[in-house]
Amino acid sequence: MQKSSSNALSFFRTIGYAEGISLLILLGIAMPLKYLAGYPLAVKYTGWAHGLLFVAYLSLALWVKEQENWPFKYLINAFLAAFFPFGTFLFDKWLKKHGQA
Repeated sequence: MQKSSSNALSFFRTIGYAEGISLLILLGIAMPLKYLAGYPLAVKYTGWAHGLLFVAYLSLALWVKEQENWPFKYLINAFLAAFFPFGTFLFDKWLKKHGQA
């Protein structure tokens, strides 16, 4: 059980990094391309990828909560982290600090 649990957490952390990077690309590259350079396809494709990663991150947070028996506070922090630039990176650091990573 512990091995699958650590695999779930590892996968969650990986998706968290991917979700965080996709948000930064969306806000820092794709949106300026859309509004400053008139290239809306950048937001379309980056937004799509980010949306998939966002849903995967939140779904995995629920799964890992069950696998790791996280307190509800951990789940709330994971959800809040997904809404802010650099949030998933800070949440990962917070997990390491609390011995969960």
